[in-house]
Amino acid sequence: MRIGEFRNDQAADRFRATYERTLAELWPGPRTALDLPTAFGTTRVYRTGPPSGEPIVLLPGSGGNALMWHRYVDVLARHRTVVAVDTIGEPGASVQTAPILDGRDGAAWLDELLAALEVTAAHVVGCSYGGWLALDHQIRHPGRVAALTLVDPAGFAEFGPRFYLWLIAGGLAGTAPRPLRPRLARLVGNSTILESELMGLVRASMGFRRALPVPPVFSDEELRRLRVPAQFLLGARSALHDSRRVADRLNGLVPSARVEIVPGTGHALPMDRPALVAERILAAAGR
Repeated sequence: MRIGEFRNDQAADRFRATYERTLAELWPGPRTALDLPTAFGTTRVYRTGPPSGEPIVLLPGSGGNALMWHRYVDVLARHRTVVAVDTIGEPGASVQTAPILDGRDGAAWLDELLAALEVTAAHVVGCSYGGWLALDHQIRHPGRVAALTLVDPAGFAEFGPRFYLWLIAGGLAGTAPRPLRPRLARLVGNSTILESELMGLVRASMGFRRALPVPPVFSDEELRRLRVPAQFLLGARSALHDSRRVADRLNGLVPSARVEIVPGTGHALPMDRPALVAERILAAAGR
């Protein structure tokens, strides 16, 4: 059975210790941790902000967890309930017990999670892999989501050599001495490496065996089924896809889409321009 898990107990213990320390260092205020059952395992979420109202639900990118959004939690929670998710099958505090083989399974997991949260009109925000999950879920299971904000989402191009080179370059740059990282971040187009605490968590997750599906490219038919307001924020220099081509395709297929290409940013858009992304999330949630 292919599930995400650590290769041994030592790797798991090392990650958990780093995760808890990083959570204590980065989370900006009070939070409620919830472990919610689904058919695919137990999903950890952190809830903060006003106690009532439909939440903003934050889904991280591949290899990440709720802490990816630590710079966003405080500003978003001043206005809305915020639920930050450790996606099942990723290194975090969730525990996967059944495989997620394809988009159908991923969408079913997210639908069960939203049901467990008792939400019927969430604003779901997804970055990269999380953006693919959020969009695929809405196409397959409309009804619990009122709006989407998708930050340089996967699902619009096959993963190619340019993307894998970007990942490798970012990983190598993240191991460089700290004084060199700002220059390297600009060189490789990945400001995530400036997040020292998160990079420590990434290193601690190297012992995790990820077993989630590669996002397929959405078909025109699938995209035409999107009915809720959907905001797409695309990095102008994204290594994942040609952002102009993605924007043209969305504008032609999805009447509810609001597409913005953010100049001077890449696939690490949430780290490149956190103030802009947070403002766009709140504006869309207000609409």
